[in-house]
Amino acid sequence: MNLDFSPEDQAFRAEIRAWMRDNVPLQEGPSIGIPSHRETQFAWERKLGAKGWLAYTWTKEYGGPGWTATQRYIFDTERALAGAPSSSPFGLSMLGPVLMHYGNEAQKRRYLPPIARGEEFWCQGYSEPAAGSDLAGLKTRATREADHYLVNGQKIWTTQAHWANFMFCLVRTNPDVPKQQGISFLLIDMSTPGIEIRPITTIDGHHHLNEVFLTNVRVPAENLVGEEGNGWTLAKYLLTHERTSIAGVADSYYQLGRLREAVDADPVLVRDPAVARRLAALEVDLIALEYTNLRTLDRVSKGQPPGSESSGLKIKGTELQQAISEAQMELGGLSALPWLSAGEDVDPAFAGATQRYNFLRASSIYGGTNEIQKNVLAKLLLQL
Repeated sequence: MNLDFSPEDQAFRAEIRAWMRDNVPLQEGPSIGIPSHRETQFAWERKLGAKGWLAYTWTKEYGGPGWTATQRYIFDTERALAGAPSSSPFGLSMLGPVLMHYGNEAQKRRYLPPIARGEEFWCQGYSEPAAGSDLAGLKTRATREADHYLVNGQKIWTTQAHWANFMFCLVRTNPDVPKQQGISFLLIDMSTPGIEIRPITTIDGHHHLNEVFLTNVRVPAENLVGEEGNGWTLAKYLLTHERTSIAGVADSYYQLGRLREAVDADPVLVRDPAVARRLAALEVDLIALEYTNLRTLDRVSKGQPPGSESSGLKIKGTELQQAISEAQMELGGLSALPWLSAGEDVDPAFAGATQRYNFLRASSIYGGTNEIQKNVLAKLLLQL
């Protein structure tokens, strides 16, 4: 969608576009549905960090550029249109806001600067085998012993735990109170003895996810964020930021744009009215989602939390990602069958489409299933 930008914002966009053109590591497209290599991802994030643009939603106080909501929107759009990888959200858009809001000064000084520089990588220790959508049912136990906690339990579906230096983790510190009241929020060094990571290969054939086993893992008590037993409040605050970022508006524009270009170049597809209607419907839905996302960004820029609207963004954003990937696969036909890349005769819009389609089957599940998000909206917005 084209917005009317001020002359200052137009100059800002030109600056971002020029920098992306000169610095994007691989012209392979945003990484939703296609995993980046570890070295590529880390190098890209460090390059952004050195420029001061990695934590682009943060204020200057915490190591970000202090951009306006419009500038953040422009940056993310230009990043996607340049085919640049998206940054890992765990430290930047999940843990970062939690530490800014609930962390003490020592925790902010220790953890926020390395995140903003791309020097430390985080993963999220939330889901467990028996606690996915019912996250409050988690059983990983943290027992206080003098100046540390002893942590025992298991996490699952832990994205990029095999890359991470640290994990922010929900643990049960009190089993004798209602389940939401006995949860705490800990920061765990992944090099601590007692941590075992086992890979999970997903339907797209890649190792994104992991099981993480914690056996007598000693975590300094100073790594507790907020008060003991208040972790559920922090978890909910974090999830609103996670669900907003999952919407992936800029990356969906990139994928839909590539698909439209491929259709325009195909003499059969370009004359098919059903194809034209399908692309138009996807674009209309994406424009509507973008307006909602911009309203949410405006709330955040005014110091307000994203709110329950983030659940709506998560629902529609992931449904659109799935719909676009399905269109890429179906319209690509034989061209979409190669799993990773294709030959010179295959349009880039269709290369890897089947892999992306398979990966994105999970997008309506991770971050809280879309069914659960509809319950959230019904309860908080409709008062049902």
